[in-house]
Amino acid sequence: MDAQGAGRASDRVPHPTPRNHADSRRACLMRYVIIGQGVAGVNAARSLAQVRSNDDEIHIYTDEQYLYYPRPRLPAFLAGEITLDELILYPAEWYEKRGIQVHLGQTVTAVDPRARNITLADGRRVEYDRLLLANGSRPNVPPIKGADKKGVFTLRTIANALEIQAFARTVERAVVIGGGLLGLEAARAVSALGPKVTVVEFFERLLPRQLDFEGAQVLQREMERFGLTIITGAATEEILGDGAVRGIRLKDGREIPGEMVLISAGIRPNTELAAAAGIQVQRGVVVDNAMRTSAEDIWAAGDVAEFEGRIWGIVTAATEQARVAAANMAAPAGETPATYVDIIPSNTLKVVGIDLTSIGLVNPEGDGYEEVRRVDEAAGRYEKLVLKDGRIVGAILLGNKDKVRPVTEAITRKIDVSAHKEALLDDAFDWNSLL
Repeated sequence: MDAQGAGRASDRVPHPTPRNHADSRRACLMRYVIIGQGVAGVNAARSLAQVRSNDDEIHIYTDEQYLYYPRPRLPAFLAGEITLDELILYPAEWYEKRGIQVHLGQTVTAVDPRARNITLADGRRVEYDRLLLANGSRPNVPPIKGADKKGVFTLRTIANALEIQAFARTVERAVVIGGGLLGLEAARAVSALGPKVTVVEFFERLLPRQLDFEGAQVLQREMERFGLTIITGAATEEILGDGAVRGIRLKDGREIPGEMVLISAGIRPNTELAAAAGIQVQRGVVVDNAMRTSAEDIWAAGDVAEFEGRIWGIVTAATEQARVAAANMAAPAGETPATYVDIIPSNTLKVVGIDLTSIGLVNPEGDGYEEVRRVDEAAGRYEKLVLKDGRIVGAILLGNKDKVRPVTEAITRKIDVSAHKEALLDDAFDWNSLL
């Protein structure tokens, strides 16, 4: 199947027939509507499908033209390492078997909590009994002069990736603005298409949230060995060129040549629908520990949701939030069978062949912390454990994924490792003796 057709449809199922709200409250029929089909939306739908009655309906509305795909795998698709069919996680039959009706290419333009319906771009209204906002986020584009030029991209969707693929094969040099997780993987992917790539990072080191200074230095050396140019501690002032891109100018006056620019500067939650509906919004849609919003029978999960002032923007948080939201959506009115406890942040990526996992607190501040390190620059390995009160509270594992499972388990179970702390990072250490 070609790239334009795989996993795609204008609308997988007919739209539900409008009905009176009184009908929707019959015990034999509950209509669950989910806006968005990212990791939160699809996982919530799957959870609802496991507990729904035969007469219940589950509908997903999305402006995407393709069935669900994990966004962290977009760089691999961009690089040509996987096909579109391999990127799309579940075929249409998977949804049909579970009674999940996916409406592709359907933009939701409004939510009315009082009338209990959503409005689609074509003007149709769809009623719901319980609604999940899982409409995610969009790329954050800083106010950089020239960001609207031809040859400037962001990577968030399959459509973005296809455009970048075609364009990258026509240029010799590319600049990636942003040295975060997606920026580094995107840089590696663009490089695989042919251009020489320069990464420009505002902070003094790569991955400032996931690495410490020493770990970032090891990663940077490995990426430079691969052929990428890395510039840290630099802010982009302008994207240069008359119509088409010819490079960027940094605030210190330096100019970096390139016929293509990819901006990877974080995300912005899609809060507009909720805000227009009168639902409480701060940076994201505010939820409690049941993932409820301020509106009755409306929940939120994933990148769009803000819990206790935090928006993680990572798969592990979205998956757990979706599970909690679905359990509470399916429960009888007034019952809350599931509560959300904020996750231990964990990020994993593989860039230029280097495995990296960052878990928990990796740059501790204050007293009472101990750090255990192991460095092998020749092998491109850097490992660090952060301990407090004899327990691991954070870890950086760069260049070797063998310890990821046991370290994660030790953190989750809060195991006392104080008697073994000097040996924990030895490759010969028997983690099973602790677990």
